[in-house]
Amino acid sequence: MIEIPAANLAPETLRALIESYIVREGTDYGDAEYSLDNKVAQVKRQLERGDILLMWDEVLESCNLITKNQWQSYLAESEAN
Repeated sequence: MIEIPAANLAPETLRALIESYIVREGTDYGDAEYSLDNKVAQVKRQLERGDILLMWDEVLESCNLITKNQWQSYLAESEAN
């Protein structure tokens, strides 16, 4: 997998990727209901902080958002093999 810096993407492309992630993964925001715009803004902030990463999977030829912890686990597994 290769990290794609979110800042390198056109804003509309980044938003489309984030929206796809939100719809595909679903999210649990507790008792509160949030609009799609609010959810997109939350994910953008997580990207900016480095809590989640935008990754290109060469094998699947697709983009996905993963947590920093998921990335670290992936790296550890890759090194173990």
